[in-house]
Amino acid sequence: MGGIGIINERHIGILQEFVGLEVVGLILAGGSGKRLLPFTNFTHKTLLPIYDSPVIDYAIATMRRAGIKDITIVANKHIVQISEHIGEGKKGEKFRYVLEERPSGVRDALDLARSWVEGKRVLLYFSDNVTRWNFFDDVNLFRESNAPPGAIILVREVDKPEQFGVCIMDERGNITDVIEKPKQDHGNLAIGGIYLFDETFYGRLDNLEGEGPVSISDVTRQYIVDGIVQMRNIGSTTWVDCGTPRNLLHASELARDGKISSKI
Repeated sequence: MGGIGIINERHIGILQEFVGLEVVGLILAGGSGKRLLPFTNFTHKTLLPIYDSPVIDYAIATMRRAGIKDITIVANKHIVQISEHIGEGKKGEKFRYVLEERPSGVRDALDLARSWVEGKRVLLYFSDNVTRWNFFDDVNLFRESNAPPGAIILVREVDKPEQFGVCIMDERGNITDVIEKPKQDHGNLAIGGIYLFDETFYGRLDNLEGEGPVSISDVTRQYIVDGIVQMRNIGSTTWVDCGTPRNLLHASELARDGKISSKI
């Protein structure tokens, strides 16, 4: 049977020995949801509707399509509402719910999940995103790889690259760097907020010096330098950032038209 629990300690327990090549899921749903006020005063942003299902159902559906059964969710004070909605999940699934007491950035959110994710291969999902991309083959590739397989990122062309992490490409079409919310023109190939990372992820996170703000781009850049990043170029209707009312409406229209779905 699956299991649920609400955890609020910053560091809990000792990392259990990892056996096998498991791929787990991690949904980062922290922050205060400022872009969706006043609705997020009363409920979590992932429980707001996209057509006929809450946002979180789309993230869970992406995990389930990929065959992932162990999922950790980090969220704010409304996390109990999320746990009441999802519950224990389906047979064979394990969900755990980790409370982020204060919105203090990506690094701290990742540290809250460290005890259950470190040393494993992980589908990392920032909860504002919705995708139709099926990670089934990519997750199997990660499961079957004897050596650490690196990272897989989703990319697509966007109209406002200054709002995203943007890929820097060389003349041969290889990714050479990623710049977070660029102020200058570096192209319009943006990285979506859903990634596959291998078991070296937390070591790379720890390599980042200082205690300042950390973005996922800072970690992704290390994989790029090592030449172990694969890109999946997807269309505009298969990835939506639904963190604003306007984008929630757009996502609802896509769901209504069958272009995205929370169903398996």
